Amino acid sequence: MNRTTLSLIAGATALAAVTGFASLNAPAASGDNTAKAATQQPVERTSLLCPQPSTSEIAETSYTSYTPVTQGAADSGKAELQAAAVESADSTSGKKTGKKTGKKTVKPALKPAEPGKPATGDGSGAEPPALVGTAEGKFAPGWTVQETTAVAAGTGRGLLGTNCTAPDTEFWFPGVSTATGRTDYVHLTNPDDSAAVVDVELYGKDGTLKSTVGEGITVQPHASEPILLSTLASGQQTDLTVHVTVRSGRVGAAVQALDDKIGGDWLAASTDPAGSLVMPGIPKDATAVRLVAFAPGDQDADLKVRLASPSGLITPAGNETLHVKAGMTAAADLGDVTRGEAGSLVLTSTGTSAPVVAALQVVRGKGSKQEMAFIPATSPVGGRATAADNSSKGTTLALSAPGQSAQVKVTASAGSEGGTAATKTYTIKGGTTQDVDAPVPAGLKGTYALTVESVSGGPVYASRTLASAQEGVPGFTIQTLPDDRGTVAVPEADQDLSVLLKK
Repeated sequence: MNRTTLSLIAGATALAAVTGFASLNAPAASGDNTAKAATQQPVERTSLLCPQPSTSEIAETSYTSYTPVTQGAADSGKAELQAAAVESADSTSGKKTGKKTGKKTVKPALKPAEPGKPATGDGSGAEPPALVGTAEGKFAPGWTVQETTAVAAGTGRGLLGTNCTAPDTEFWFPGVSTATGRTDYVHLTNPDDSAAVVDVELYGKDGTLKSTVGEGITVQPHASEPILLSTLASGQQTDLTVHVTVRSGRVGAAVQALDDKIGGDWLAASTDPAGSLVMPGIPKDATAVRLVAFAPGDQDADLKVRLASPSGLITPAGNETLHVKAGMTAAADLGDVTRGEAGSLVLTSTGTSAPVVAALQVVRGKGSKQEMAFIPATSPVGGRATAADNSSKGTTLALSAPGQSAQVKVTASAGSEGGTAATKTYTIKGGTTQDVDAPVPAGLKGTYALTVESVSGGPVYASRTLASAQEGVPGFTIQTLPDDRGTVAVPEADQDLSVLLKK
Protein backbone atom coordinates (compact mmCIF):
# COMPACT_ATOMS: atom_id res chain seq x y z
CA MET A 1 0.00 0.00 0.00
CA ASN A 2 1.58 3.29 -1.06
CA ARG A 3 1.76 6.59 0.87
CA THR A 4 -1.06 8.15 -1.19
CA THR A 5 -3.43 5.34 -0.25
CA LEU A 6 -2.50 5.70 3.43
CA SER A 7 -3.14 9.44 3.28
CA LEU A 8 -6.52 8.91 1.68
CA ILE A 9 -7.58 6.42 4.35
CA ALA A 10 -6.41 8.78 7.08
CA GLY A 11 -8.43 11.58 5.50
CA ALA A 12 -11.52 9.37 5.30
CA THR A 13 -11.13 8.42 8.95
CA ALA A 14 -10.93 12.09 9.96
CA LEU A 15 -14.00 12.87 7.87
CA ALA A 16 -15.93 10.10 9.59
CA ALA A 17 -15.01 11.51 13.01
CA VAL A 18 -16.13 15.01 12.09
CA THR A 19 -19.37 14.30 10.27
CA GLY A 20 -20.64 11.26 12.11
CA PHE A 21 -22.18 9.98 8.86
CA ALA A 22 -19.44 7.70 7.66
CA SER A 23 -18.94 4.07 8.57
CA LEU A 24 -15.59 2.31 8.52
CA ASN A 25 -17.10 -1.12 7.88
CA ALA A 26 -16.06 -2.67 4.59
CA PRO A 27 -18.85 -2.58 1.96
CA ALA A 28 -20.64 -5.79 1.06
CA ALA A 29 -20.04 -5.28 -2.64
CA SER A 30 -17.74 -2.84 -4.37
CA GLY A 31 -19.36 -0.41 -6.79
CA ASP A 32 -22.90 -0.55 -5.37
CA ASN A 33 -24.81 2.74 -5.28
CA THR A 34 -25.21 3.22 -1.52
CA ALA A 35 -26.78 6.71 -1.58
CA LYS A 36 -30.10 7.06 0.21
CA ALA A 37 -32.82 9.68 0.13
CA ALA A 38 -31.94 12.95 1.85
CA THR A 39 -33.30 13.57 5.32
CA GLN A 40 -34.00 16.88 7.07
CA GLN A 41 -31.53 17.50 9.87
CA PRO A 42 -31.43 20.48 12.26
CA VAL A 43 -28.84 23.12 11.39
CA GLU A 44 -25.93 23.34 13.82
CA ARG A 45 -25.01 27.02 13.47
CA THR A 46 -27.02 30.17 12.74
CA SER A 47 -25.89 33.79 12.34
CA LEU A 48 -28.18 36.81 12.78
CA LEU A 49 -27.46 40.52 12.36
CA CYS A 50 -29.45 43.31 14.00
CA PRO A 51 -29.05 46.90 12.74
CA GLN A 52 -28.57 49.84 15.06
CA PRO A 53 -32.18 50.52 16.13
CA SER A 54 -32.22 54.32 16.27
CA THR A 55 -30.24 57.53 16.54
CA SER A 56 -33.03 59.24 18.50
CA GLU A 57 -32.30 60.10 22.11
CA ILE A 58 -35.92 59.32 23.04
CA ALA A 59 -36.05 55.88 21.44
CA GLU A 60 -36.95 52.84 23.55
CA THR A 61 -35.89 49.48 22.12
CA SER A 62 -36.80 45.95 23.13
CA TYR A 63 -35.12 42.74 21.96
CA THR A 64 -36.59 39.25 22.02
CA SER A 65 -34.63 36.06 21.29
CA TYR A 66 -36.37 32.75 20.68
CA THR A 67 -35.44 29.27 19.46
CA PRO A 68 -38.30 26.83 18.84
CA VAL A 69 -37.92 23.29 20.16
CA THR A 70 -36.65 21.16 17.27
CA GLN A 71 -36.71 17.37 17.19
CA GLY A 72 -33.26 15.91 16.65
CA ALA A 73 -31.40 19.06 17.71
CA ALA A 74 -28.20 18.82 19.73
CA ASP A 75 -28.36 18.44 23.50
CA SER A 76 -26.06 21.38 24.13
CA GLY A 77 -25.06 24.65 22.54
CA LYS A 78 -24.90 28.40 23.06
CA ALA A 79 -26.18 31.65 21.62
CA GLU A 80 -24.87 35.18 22.05
CA LEU A 81 -25.31 38.69 20.70
CA GLN A 82 -22.30 41.01 20.62
CA ALA A 83 -22.08 44.71 19.81
CA ALA A 84 -20.75 45.57 16.36
CA ALA A 85 -18.35 48.42 15.78
CA VAL A 86 -19.73 51.39 13.83
CA GLU A 87 -17.83 52.86 10.89
CA SER A 88 -17.61 56.61 10.48
CA ALA A 89 -18.60 58.40 7.26
CA ASP A 90 -18.06 61.74 5.55
CA SER A 91 -21.69 62.88 5.47
CA THR A 92 -21.04 65.65 2.95
CA SER A 93 -19.54 63.44 0.28
CA GLY A 94 -21.12 60.14 1.20
CA LYS A 95 -17.68 58.51 1.08
CA LYS A 96 -16.73 56.11 3.84
CA THR A 97 -13.56 56.68 5.79
CA GLY A 98 -13.22 52.99 6.60
CA LYS A 99 -12.43 53.93 10.20
CA LYS A 100 -14.28 52.32 13.06
CA THR A 101 -15.40 54.18 16.14
CA GLY A 102 -14.39 51.04 18.00
CA LYS A 103 -16.30 48.55 20.08
CA LYS A 104 -17.68 50.02 23.24
CA THR A 105 -17.96 47.93 26.34
CA VAL A 106 -21.67 47.28 26.02
CA LYS A 107 -23.59 44.84 28.17
CA PRO A 108 -25.22 42.23 25.91
CA ALA A 109 -28.78 43.21 25.02
CA LEU A 110 -29.99 39.86 26.30
CA LYS A 111 -28.91 36.33 27.09
CA PRO A 112 -30.85 33.82 24.96
CA ALA A 113 -32.95 31.38 26.99
CA GLU A 114 -33.45 27.66 26.53
CA PRO A 115 -35.31 26.55 23.37
CA GLY A 116 -39.04 26.97 23.83
CA LYS A 117 -38.82 30.09 26.01
CA PRO A 118 -38.24 33.69 24.86
CA ALA A 119 -35.56 35.88 26.39
CA THR A 120 -35.96 39.65 26.44
CA GLY A 121 -33.78 42.72 26.86
CA ASP A 122 -34.01 46.45 26.24
CA GLY A 123 -32.08 49.61 25.50
CA SER A 124 -32.69 53.37 25.56
CA GLY A 125 -31.88 56.30 23.30
CA ALA A 126 -29.25 56.16 20.58
CA GLU A 127 -26.90 54.03 22.69
CA PRO A 128 -27.85 50.48 21.54
CA PRO A 129 -25.46 49.41 18.75
CA ALA A 130 -25.88 47.00 15.88
CA LEU A 131 -25.56 43.40 17.04
CA VAL A 132 -23.78 40.36 15.62
CA GLY A 133 -25.35 37.11 16.82
CA THR A 134 -24.35 33.47 16.64
CA ALA A 135 -26.23 30.40 17.83
CA GLU A 136 -24.83 26.87 17.92
CA GLY A 137 -26.14 23.41 18.73
CA LYS A 138 -29.61 23.30 20.25
CA PHE A 139 -30.00 27.09 19.96
CA ALA A 140 -29.40 27.21 16.19
CA PRO A 141 -32.46 25.66 14.45
CA GLY A 142 -35.00 28.42 13.79
CA TRP A 143 -33.29 31.00 16.02
CA THR A 144 -34.99 34.39 15.67
CA VAL A 145 -34.33 37.79 17.23
CA GLN A 146 -36.87 40.62 17.03
CA GLU A 147 -35.84 44.26 17.45
CA THR A 148 -38.74 46.66 18.20
CA THR A 149 -38.30 50.40 18.79
CA ALA A 150 -40.77 53.06 19.90
CA VAL A 151 -39.96 56.69 19.05
CA ALA A 152 -42.39 59.22 20.52
CA ALA A 153 -41.57 62.25 18.34
CA GLY A 154 -39.46 63.54 15.48
CA THR A 155 -38.70 62.19 12.03
CA GLY A 156 -39.70 58.55 11.84
CA ARG A 157 -41.71 58.64 15.08
CA GLY A 158 -43.86 55.60 15.76
CA LEU A 159 -43.23 51.86 16.13
CA LEU A 160 -40.33 50.36 14.17
CA GLY A 161 -39.62 46.64 14.05
CA THR A 162 -37.36 44.21 12.28
CA ASN A 163 -36.55 40.54 12.44
CA CYS A 164 -32.75 40.35 12.59
CA THR A 165 -31.46 38.87 9.34
CA ALA A 166 -29.02 36.19 8.25
CA PRO A 167 -25.94 37.34 6.29
CA ASP A 168 -26.07 36.97 2.51
CA THR A 169 -24.50 38.31 -0.68
CA GLU A 170 -27.46 39.97 -2.45
CA PHE A 171 -30.53 41.98 -1.34
CA TRP A 172 -33.38 43.82 -3.13
CA PHE A 173 -35.29 46.67 -1.45
CA PRO A 174 -38.14 48.09 -3.57
CA GLY A 175 -39.96 50.90 -1.76
CA VAL A 176 -37.18 53.25 -0.65
CA SER A 177 -37.29 56.97 -1.36
CA THR A 178 -35.16 60.11 -1.52
CA ALA A 179 -38.17 62.44 -1.78
CA THR A 180 -38.57 65.53 0.37
CA GLY A 181 -39.40 64.53 3.92
CA ARG A 182 -37.87 61.03 3.65
CA THR A 183 -34.57 60.01 5.23
CA ASP A 184 -33.70 56.44 4.25
CA TYR A 185 -30.60 54.51 5.29
CA VAL A 186 -29.38 51.08 4.25
CA HIS A 187 -27.61 49.40 7.18
CA LEU A 188 -24.81 46.97 6.31
CA THR A 189 -23.41 44.67 9.01
CA ASN A 190 -20.43 42.35 8.54
CA PRO A 191 -20.35 39.27 10.84
CA ASP A 192 -17.02 37.87 9.68
CA ASP A 193 -13.32 38.23 10.51
CA SER A 194 -12.43 39.76 7.14
CA ALA A 195 -13.70 42.92 5.46
CA ALA A 196 -16.65 42.80 3.06
CA VAL A 197 -16.77 44.84 -0.16
CA VAL A 198 -20.26 45.93 -1.17
CA ASP A 199 -21.94 47.74 -4.09
CA VAL A 200 -25.17 49.69 -3.51
CA GLU A 201 -27.19 50.63 -6.62
CA LEU A 202 -30.37 52.69 -6.94
CA TYR A 203 -33.02 52.21 -9.65
CA GLY A 204 -35.81 54.71 -10.33
CA LYS A 205 -38.62 55.12 -12.85
CA ASP A 206 -36.09 55.77 -15.63
CA GLY A 207 -33.57 53.10 -14.69
CA THR A 208 -30.22 53.23 -12.92
CA LEU A 209 -29.31 56.34 -10.97
CA LYS A 210 -25.74 56.97 -12.04
CA SER A 211 -23.29 57.23 -9.15
CA THR A 212 -19.86 55.94 -8.22
CA VAL A 213 -20.23 56.66 -4.50
CA GLY A 214 -22.02 53.36 -3.86
CA GLU A 215 -19.32 51.25 -5.52
CA GLY A 216 -16.80 49.25 -3.53
CA ILE A 217 -17.95 50.20 -0.03
CA THR A 218 -15.77 48.46 2.55
CA VAL A 219 -17.46 47.18 5.69
CA GLN A 220 -14.87 46.28 8.28
CA PRO A 221 -14.94 42.96 10.19
CA HIS A 222 -17.63 42.75 12.91
CA ALA A 223 -18.73 46.27 12.02
CA SER A 224 -21.90 48.00 10.87
CA GLU A 225 -22.32 50.94 8.54
CA PRO A 226 -25.48 52.99 7.87
CA ILE A 227 -25.48 54.65 4.44
CA LEU A 228 -27.76 57.62 3.74
CA LEU A 229 -29.29 56.79 0.37
CA SER A 230 -29.69 60.42 -0.71
CA THR A 231 -25.88 60.71 -0.77
CA LEU A 232 -25.63 58.04 -3.45
CA ALA A 233 -27.41 59.99 -6.19
CA SER A 234 -28.48 63.52 -6.97
CA GLY A 235 -32.13 64.52 -7.28
CA GLN A 236 -35.21 63.36 -5.43
CA GLN A 237 -37.38 60.39 -6.34
CA THR A 238 -40.41 59.00 -4.54
CA ASP A 239 -40.10 55.37 -5.63
CA LEU A 240 -36.74 53.64 -5.77
CA THR A 241 -35.30 50.16 -5.56
CA VAL A 242 -32.01 49.48 -3.78
CA HIS A 243 -29.84 46.58 -4.91
CA VAL A 244 -27.09 45.48 -2.52
CA THR A 245 -24.48 43.10 -3.93
CA VAL A 246 -21.42 41.81 -2.13
CA ARG A 247 -18.19 41.47 -4.11
CA SER A 248 -16.37 39.69 -1.32
CA GLY A 249 -17.52 38.41 2.05
CA ARG A 250 -21.13 38.69 3.19
CA VAL A 251 -23.31 41.15 5.09
CA GLY A 252 -26.70 41.58 6.66
CA ALA A 253 -28.75 44.39 5.13
CA ALA A 254 -31.89 46.29 6.12
CA VAL A 255 -33.36 49.67 5.18
CA GLN A 256 -34.60 52.15 7.78
CA ALA A 257 -37.14 54.51 6.20
CA LEU A 258 -37.96 57.66 8.18
CA ASP A 259 -40.63 60.18 7.18
CA ASP A 260 -41.26 63.64 8.60
CA LYS A 261 -45.05 63.23 8.59
CA ILE A 262 -46.06 59.56 8.51
CA GLY A 263 -43.54 57.94 10.83
CA GLY A 264 -41.06 55.25 9.95
CA ASP A 265 -40.21 51.57 9.95
CA TRP A 266 -37.73 48.99 8.76
CA LEU A 267 -38.01 47.62 5.23
CA ALA A 268 -36.78 44.03 4.97
CA ALA A 269 -35.46 42.65 1.70
CA SER A 270 -37.89 41.29 -0.86
CA THR A 271 -37.74 37.60 -1.64
CA ASP A 272 -35.73 36.58 -4.72
CA PRO A 273 -37.00 37.88 -8.09
CA ALA A 274 -39.89 35.74 -9.37
CA GLY A 275 -42.84 35.83 -11.76
CA SER A 276 -45.37 35.49 -8.94
CA LEU A 277 -45.15 37.23 -5.56
CA VAL A 278 -47.22 37.49 -2.39
CA MET A 279 -47.26 40.32 0.18
CA PRO A 280 -49.30 38.99 3.13
CA GLY A 281 -51.16 40.71 5.94
CA ILE A 282 -52.28 44.20 4.92
CA PRO A 283 -54.04 45.60 8.01
CA LYS A 284 -57.81 45.79 7.53
CA ASP A 285 -57.83 49.44 8.65
CA ALA A 286 -55.11 50.55 6.21
CA THR A 287 -55.92 53.99 4.81
CA ALA A 288 -53.31 53.96 2.01
CA VAL A 289 -51.38 51.17 0.29
CA ARG A 290 -48.66 51.79 -2.29
CA LEU A 291 -47.18 49.01 -4.43
CA VAL A 292 -43.58 49.37 -5.64
CA ALA A 293 -42.08 46.80 -8.05
CA PHE A 294 -38.85 46.40 -10.01
CA ALA A 295 -37.91 44.13 -12.93
CA PRO A 296 -34.19 43.28 -12.64
CA GLY A 297 -33.89 41.30 -15.86
CA ASP A 298 -33.87 42.36 -19.52
CA GLN A 299 -37.62 41.76 -20.06
CA ASP A 300 -40.60 43.92 -19.18
CA ALA A 301 -43.04 42.41 -16.69
CA ASP A 302 -46.83 42.58 -16.99
CA LEU A 303 -48.43 41.67 -13.70
CA LYS A 304 -51.99 40.85 -12.69
CA VAL A 305 -52.79 42.52 -9.37
CA ARG A 306 -55.22 40.75 -7.03
CA LEU A 307 -56.18 40.92 -3.39
CA ALA A 308 -56.65 37.70 -1.42
CA SER A 309 -59.51 38.75 0.86
CA PRO A 310 -61.40 36.66 3.47
CA SER A 311 -63.91 35.71 0.76
CA GLY A 312 -61.52 35.03 -2.13
CA LEU A 313 -59.37 36.66 -4.80
CA ILE A 314 -60.62 40.03 -6.05
CA THR A 315 -59.19 42.55 -8.51
CA PRO A 316 -58.78 46.13 -7.24
CA ALA A 317 -60.80 48.50 -9.40
CA GLY A 318 -58.52 50.70 -11.49
CA ASN A 319 -55.43 48.68 -10.63
CA GLU A 320 -56.05 45.43 -12.46
CA THR A 321 -52.51 45.22 -13.86
CA LEU A 322 -49.08 46.76 -13.44
CA HIS A 323 -46.52 47.15 -16.23
CA VAL A 324 -42.90 47.17 -15.07
CA LYS A 325 -40.23 48.07 -17.61
CA ALA A 326 -36.98 46.11 -17.52
CA GLY A 327 -34.44 47.73 -15.18
CA MET A 328 -36.96 50.29 -13.91
CA THR A 329 -39.08 50.83 -10.82
CA ALA A 330 -42.88 51.14 -11.14
CA ALA A 331 -45.46 52.07 -8.51
CA ALA A 332 -49.22 52.14 -8.05
CA ASP A 333 -51.41 53.74 -5.37
CA LEU A 334 -53.99 51.18 -4.25
CA GLY A 335 -55.72 53.43 -1.71
CA ASP A 336 -57.71 51.71 1.05
CA VAL A 337 -57.67 48.49 -0.95
CA THR A 338 -58.65 46.19 1.94
CA ARG A 339 -61.86 48.17 2.74
CA GLY A 340 -62.06 46.97 6.33
CA GLU A 341 -61.10 43.35 5.73
CA ALA A 342 -57.90 41.36 6.02
CA GLY A 343 -55.98 41.08 2.76
CA SER A 344 -52.79 40.03 0.99
CA LEU A 345 -51.59 41.32 -2.37
CA VAL A 346 -50.91 38.67 -5.01
CA LEU A 347 -48.93 39.44 -8.18
CA THR A 348 -48.90 36.98 -11.08
CA SER A 349 -47.49 37.27 -14.58
CA THR A 350 -50.00 37.86 -17.39
CA GLY A 351 -47.63 36.64 -20.09
CA THR A 352 -43.93 35.84 -20.11
CA SER A 353 -42.87 35.21 -16.53
CA ALA A 354 -40.35 38.03 -16.18
CA PRO A 355 -38.97 38.07 -12.61
CA VAL A 356 -39.76 41.00 -10.33
CA VAL A 357 -39.24 42.11 -6.73
CA ALA A 358 -41.90 44.09 -4.88
CA ALA A 359 -43.00 45.61 -1.59
CA LEU A 360 -45.93 47.52 -0.12
CA GLN A 361 -45.85 50.75 1.86
CA VAL A 362 -48.86 50.69 4.19
CA VAL A 363 -50.30 53.66 6.08
CA ARG A 364 -52.76 53.65 8.99
CA GLY A 365 -54.46 56.72 10.46
CA LYS A 366 -55.30 60.10 8.97
CA GLY A 367 -53.97 63.64 8.90
CA SER A 368 -51.24 64.28 11.45
CA LYS A 369 -51.96 60.92 13.13
CA GLN A 370 -50.55 58.68 10.41
CA GLU A 371 -47.99 55.90 10.71
CA MET A 372 -46.37 53.70 8.05
CA ALA A 373 -44.94 50.20 7.74
CA PHE A 374 -43.77 47.91 4.92
CA ILE A 375 -44.64 44.45 3.62
CA PRO A 376 -41.99 43.05 1.25
CA ALA A 377 -42.80 40.11 -1.00
CA THR A 378 -41.92 36.98 0.94
CA SER A 379 -41.51 33.23 0.56
CA PRO A 380 -43.99 30.74 2.04
CA VAL A 381 -43.96 29.55 5.65
CA GLY A 382 -42.70 26.20 4.39
CA GLY A 383 -41.89 23.82 7.20
CA ARG A 384 -41.86 26.39 9.99
CA ALA A 385 -41.66 30.13 10.63
CA THR A 386 -41.49 32.12 13.87
CA ALA A 387 -42.28 35.65 15.05
CA ALA A 388 -41.11 36.77 18.51
CA ASP A 389 -42.16 39.66 20.79
CA ASN A 390 -45.93 39.11 20.83
CA SER A 391 -48.28 40.28 23.57
CA SER A 392 -51.82 39.34 24.57
CA LYS A 393 -53.04 42.59 23.00
CA GLY A 394 -51.82 44.35 19.88
CA THR A 395 -50.70 41.26 17.95
CA THR A 396 -52.39 40.21 14.68
CA LEU A 397 -51.42 37.05 12.77
CA ALA A 398 -52.41 36.98 9.09
CA LEU A 399 -52.40 33.72 7.11
CA SER A 400 -52.90 33.58 3.34
CA ALA A 401 -53.33 30.61 0.97
CA PRO A 402 -53.37 32.25 -2.49
CA GLY A 403 -53.60 28.91 -4.29
CA GLN A 404 -54.91 25.70 -2.77
CA SER A 405 -56.52 25.48 0.65
CA ALA A 406 -54.10 24.68 3.44
CA GLN A 407 -53.96 23.61 7.05
CA VAL A 408 -51.47 25.13 9.49
CA LYS A 409 -50.56 24.66 13.12
CA VAL A 410 -49.82 27.73 15.22
CA THR A 411 -48.03 27.41 18.55
CA ALA A 412 -47.75 30.11 21.18
CA SER A 413 -44.58 29.56 23.20
CA ALA A 414 -44.25 29.85 26.93
CA GLY A 415 -44.09 33.46 28.11
CA SER A 416 -40.78 35.16 28.74
CA GLU A 417 -41.74 35.57 32.41
CA GLY A 418 -44.24 32.73 32.76
CA GLY A 419 -47.08 30.91 31.04
CA THR A 420 -47.75 27.59 29.34
CA ALA A 421 -47.46 26.98 25.59
CA ALA A 422 -50.70 26.58 23.59
CA THR A 423 -51.46 25.31 20.07
CA LYS A 424 -54.27 25.78 17.54
CA THR A 425 -54.80 24.39 14.04
CA TYR A 426 -56.41 26.43 11.25
CA THR A 427 -57.73 25.69 7.77
CA ILE A 428 -57.25 28.53 5.28
CA LYS A 429 -59.46 28.34 2.21
CA GLY A 430 -57.71 28.69 -1.14
CA GLY A 431 -57.52 32.25 -2.46
CA THR A 432 -58.17 33.85 0.93
CA THR A 433 -56.45 35.68 3.77
CA GLN A 434 -57.54 35.33 7.39
CA ASP A 435 -56.62 37.34 10.45
CA VAL A 436 -56.71 34.41 12.87
CA ASP A 437 -57.41 34.41 16.59
CA ALA A 438 -53.92 33.26 17.46
CA PRO A 439 -53.33 31.20 20.61
CA VAL A 440 -52.01 32.90 23.76
CA PRO A 441 -50.06 31.06 26.48
CA ALA A 442 -52.14 30.17 29.53
CA GLY A 443 -51.12 32.37 32.45
CA LEU A 444 -49.01 34.59 30.19
CA LYS A 445 -46.46 36.88 31.78
CA GLY A 446 -44.20 38.90 29.53
CA THR A 447 -44.08 38.30 25.77
CA TYR A 448 -44.21 35.14 23.70
CA ALA A 449 -43.34 33.75 20.26
CA LEU A 450 -45.70 32.46 17.58
CA THR A 451 -44.54 29.52 15.47
CA VAL A 452 -46.43 28.64 12.27
CA GLU A 453 -46.04 25.19 10.70
CA SER A 454 -47.51 23.89 7.44
CA VAL A 455 -49.56 20.72 7.96
CA SER A 456 -51.12 20.01 4.56
CA GLY A 457 -52.38 21.61 1.35
CA GLY A 458 -50.87 24.43 -0.67
CA PRO A 459 -48.30 27.09 0.26
CA VAL A 460 -49.18 29.45 3.11
CA TYR A 461 -47.84 33.00 3.46
CA ALA A 462 -47.90 34.78 6.79
CA SER A 463 -47.14 38.03 8.57
CA ARG A 464 -47.40 39.37 12.08
CA THR A 465 -48.49 42.93 12.95
CA LEU A 466 -47.60 44.61 16.25
CA ALA A 467 -49.71 47.66 17.10
CA SER A 468 -49.21 50.19 19.88
CA ALA A 469 -50.90 53.60 19.90
CA GLN A 470 -48.65 56.45 20.98
CA GLU A 471 -50.20 59.85 21.74
CA GLY A 472 -53.06 59.13 19.35
CA VAL A 473 -50.79 57.85 16.55
CA PRO A 474 -51.64 54.26 15.50
CA GLY A 475 -48.08 52.95 15.73
CA PHE A 476 -47.54 49.58 14.05
CA THR A 477 -44.94 47.38 12.41
CA ILE A 478 -45.26 44.28 10.22
CA GLN A 479 -42.88 41.32 9.88
CA THR A 480 -43.35 38.57 7.29
CA LEU A 481 -42.84 34.92 8.29
CA PRO A 482 -40.79 33.01 5.70
CA ASP A 483 -39.40 29.54 6.36
CA ASP A 484 -36.85 29.74 9.18
CA ARG A 485 -34.48 27.29 7.43
CA GLY A 486 -34.00 25.53 10.74
CA THR A 487 -33.35 22.23 8.98
CA VAL A 488 -31.25 21.27 6.00
CA ALA A 489 -31.47 18.32 3.61
CA VAL A 490 -28.63 15.89 4.28
CA PRO A 491 -28.18 12.89 1.94
CA GLU A 492 -27.61 9.60 3.73
CA ALA A 493 -24.77 7.48 2.42
CA ASP A 494 -22.71 4.44 3.39
CA GLN A 495 -18.97 4.96 3.18
CA ASP A 496 -17.31 2.86 0.43
CA LEU A 497 -13.60 2.80 1.31
CA SER A 498 -12.80 0.27 -1.43
CA VAL A 499 -12.28 3.16 -3.85
CA LEU A 500 -9.34 4.29 -1.72
CA LEU A 501 -7.58 0.93 -2.10
CA LYS A 502 -7.30 1.05 -5.86
CA LYS A 503 -3.88 1.86 -7.27
